[in-house]
Amino acid sequence: MWEVYKKGFKAWLQLEKSLSENSVLAYLHDIDKLTVFFNETDKTPKDITLKDLESFIKYIAELGMSATSQARIISGLRSFYKYCLLEQITITDPTALLEAPKLKRALPDVLSFDEIEKIIGEIDLSKAEGGRNKAMLETLYSCGLRVSELIELKLSSLYLDVGFIRVIGKGNKERLVPIGSSAVKYIKIYKDDIRIHIAIKKGQEDILFLNRRGSMLTRVMVFLIIKELVQKAGITKTISPHTFRHSFATHLVEGGADLRAVQEMLGHESITTTEIYTHLDREYLRDTLQQFHPAFK
Repeated sequence: MWEVYKKGFKAWLQLEKSLSENSVLAYLHDIDKLTVFFNETDKTPKDITLKDLESFIKYIAELGMSATSQARIISGLRSFYKYCLLEQITITDPTALLEAPKLKRALPDVLSFDEIEKIIGEIDLSKAEGGRNKAMLETLYSCGLRVSELIELKLSSLYLDVGFIRVIGKGNKERLVPIGSSAVKYIKIYKDDIRIHIAIKKGQEDILFLNRRGSMLTRVMVFLIIKELVQKAGITKTISPHTFRHSFATHLVEGGADLRAVQEMLGHESITTTEIYTHLDREYLRDTLQQFHPAFK
C-alpha cells in the first residue's frame, strides 16, 4: 500500500517541486524510515496521528540520530503530508504540530581572499587539468556557485564578452550571474588551449568542464581537487566546494553589498537564507573589534 503513496510522492517531487534526483532520493529515504516503523501495523497515511509521529521521532532519536538528521526527516514528513493533502489522501496534517529539535546553527568556515589566492596558487599549471582546475576555482569563487551548478555549466551559457554566465540553480531556476575578469581569462585559456584537445563523449559537447575522458566532472571529483589543494596550502579549516560560495557571499556582505543583490546572485528563494551572512558579518565585526580596538584588548 505504502509503495503506491511513495510512487505518487516521488512524481510530485519531480514534476511539481522540480527537485534534483539527489533531493528526491533523500525525501524517499526518510519516508522509508517511517514505513519501516509502521511495518507491523496496517496504518496508512490517513491513519497516522501526531502521537504516532512523536513515537516515530522518539524512536529515531533513540537510534542515535542527530538533531540535524531528525529535523531533516521532519521536514521530509511535512512535504509528504503536504502532498497527501493536495491529493486528498488525508484530510488532516498530523505534522502541523510536530516539533523539530532545536538546532544550533553552526556558522561555516570562511576563507579570506588571501587564503583563496593561496589555494588557487597551489594548482600545477604545467598539467592540462591544472588549467581546468584554475578556471573552475576562479569561477566557483567569482560567481558563488553551488558545486552542482559549476559541473553543469554549459558553453552555451557563457556570455563572457559582457561578463555574465547563465546558471541553472535549484528547482531548474535560471539566473544571470556576473563573472569576474580573472575567471573570464582562465575560462578562455582552458576553452581555447586545453579543452579543444579532449575527445568529448557524445552528449557532453556543451559541458564546459570535462575530465580527461571527455565527460562531466562529478561533485566528488571537485571536492577531492579542493581537498588536495587545501592540504598543499597548509590551511587547516574545514573546506569544501561550498566554502567558496560561503566566502563569496561573506566577502560581498562585509564589503557592504545589498542583501537583495546577494540573494539574487546566490539564487536563494528566500531572503532569510541569505541572512545567515549578516550573522557571519557580525562575527567578523566582533573579531575585528577584539583585534584592533584598545577597549577590547
